[in-house]
Amino acid sequence: MAAGSIDELAGVLIWTEADRFPAMARFYRDTLGLTPRSSKPDFINFDWNGIRLSVGVHDRVRGASREALRIMLNLTVADIRAVHERLTRAGVGFSREPAREDWGGWVATFADPDGNILQLMQLPT
Repeated sequence: MAAGSIDELAGVLIWTEADRFPAMARFYRDTLGLTPRSSKPDFINFDWNGIRLSVGVHDRVRGASREALRIMLNLTVADIRAVHERLTRAGVGFSREPAREDWGGWVATFADPDGNILQLMQLPT
């Protein structure tokens, strides 16, 4: 990389308010089945080979996301139908069922308890 370049994405941090944090932590840990790298009463962190997804409390965030489509998290899966079925059984409502994209992959869309949009993404083989 050239001097002064941005090398890679380190992670994504989702802020929520203190009263909503327990539901958010449960959703990412228990419903999605992500394994925490670290967990505190106001911050939880998940790691995939150095890419971090964190949920934490911020004193300037209030309520659910007002513009949920502004940022979308894409979570790569090997079998979108199996993950979709597991999450549906866990009570996750999908706004878009698994569907093939023009580029050859599959996508399914849902929201976390704060209304932030996430997508399951199965990349083409």
